[in-house]
Amino acid sequence: SRIVGQRLGPLYGSQIVIDNRPGAGGHVGGELTAKSAPDGYTIMLGTTTHNAAYAMYSKLAYSPPKDLKPIVLLAESQGVLLVHPTVPVKSVKEFLALARARPGDLNYASAGPGSATHLMAELLKMVGGIKLTHIAYKGSGPAMIDLMSGHVETMVENVSTAAPHVKAAKVRALGVTSRTRDPNLPDVPTIAESGLPAYEAVPYYTMSTAAKTPPDIVRRLNGDIDAIVRHPELAARWNELGITPLGGSPEAAEQRNAVETAKWTKVIQTAGIRAD
Repeated sequence: SRIVGQRLGPLYGSQIVIDNRPGAGGHVGGELTAKSAPDGYTIMLGTTTHNAAYAMYSKLAYSPPKDLKPIVLLAESQGVLLVHPTVPVKSVKEFLALARARPGDLNYASAGPGSATHLMAELLKMVGGIKLTHIAYKGSGPAMIDLMSGHVETMVENVSTAAPHVKAAKVRALGVTSRTRDPNLPDVPTIAESGLPAYEAVPYYTMSTAAKTPPDIVRRLNGDIDAIVRHPELAARWNELGITPLGGSPEAAEQRNAVETAKWTKVIQTAGIRAD
């Protein structure tokens, strides 16, 4: 959002203010955006939690699909299944075999209940038919520290965060969560190609505004932000962040939301995840 804001401000001759609104997995900011004036002046960076995994919240004061209007499909990132080096597995197949032989014995860390790292691991449990014990942390940083120190055995983390630790041999990477390999970890296969073809988990980001914002304003914002996302000068920066820029129409963002909502609602309901 800061990268987009830095380029959007000069285009409109105005400063773009980044207003961090933590709480409820980002839904405090989502509610503020949904209830803002529908004039295009309040835009939010939406995550998978806002766009597709809101079923875990039963008491939201707004409805993400009804009260937010996607402007553009901004970008996506990939996760990677990690284990501490002492875990006696070197592939996804070996990991699944170990987990099936010791149901519930292996524990996994996450950045917190309902986080992308939590959801990616729960999808792995569901698709792989395994049982793992969840240990929730307050953020990915503490979770990764405990994984590297051996206090927890496994974790699904964003590639950009995990790659330096993988290259330093502090953790072992077994498989990336997307359909294609990640250029930051080119030797690490995908989980799908490693025996779980139904597995795919790709956290993604949108920019959205209040649902009743006029279509012409949404279209203008879409065109301007889309051009920023695709600008060749930003390619190296996106790669450094482990981000794949996407762009496209508002309709493309809405379609992605619909597909991902069906997927993650099933995971949330199967795992019984509640984040109220």
